[in-house]
Amino acid sequence: MTKKMQIKLMPNGEIKMETIGVKGKKCDDYVELFKKLVDAKIIDFKHTDEYYETEDTIETDSNTQIRTEY
Repeated sequence: MTKKMQIKLMPNGEIKMETIGVKGKKCDDYVELFKKLVDAKIIDFKHTDEYYETEDTIETDSNTQIRTEY
């Protein structure tokens, strides 16, 4: 699945951002990137269900990786 940030600009000037396809604690990296890009203060923060999912990587040898998502 492709990893995305969905950004909404609200009429009152508020900016909302949601990660899509980002599982686990990696979403926090997207939040920090977004915060730096827009130079904004975060006033509310919620984890979606994807935060509690895991993305596992299984290494079979030095040239091959198999990724599985649950």
